[in-house]
Amino acid sequence: METFMQFVRAFIAGGTLCLIGQILVDKTKLTPARILTSYVVIGVILGGLGIYEPFLKWAGAGASVPLTGFGNLLAKGVKTAVAENGIIGAFTGGFTAGAGGICAAVFFGYVVALLFKPGDKS
Repeated sequence: METFMQFVRAFIAGGTLCLIGQILVDKTKLTPARILTSYVVIGVILGGLGIYEPFLKWAGAGASVPLTGFGNLLAKGVKTAVAENGIIGAFTGGFTAGAGGICAAVFFGYVVALLFKPGDKS
């Protein structure tokens, strides 16, 4: 039953984040790129303030997979690096924490670009 509830919480959290994004796309003049960037920035701010971590523990993958989770990961990396290395950690911590995800995104983006014909929609 606990596993089922983890799925339910992840669905509710991730679905709510997606719903908010879709409402912003439909009801505002914000571009998808601005909305996605805003989600990362909101994740950084909430992570830096320590608000995102309890939400992450409750929602699991519903909070860690979306872009807000990436922002939280960056904030956590910066906090850790600053504690270990001082002010230089503010510049290196986010890169260190997010390196695996960024590398995977670049690699798989390249593979997909090789397999398919990328281009703008007509």
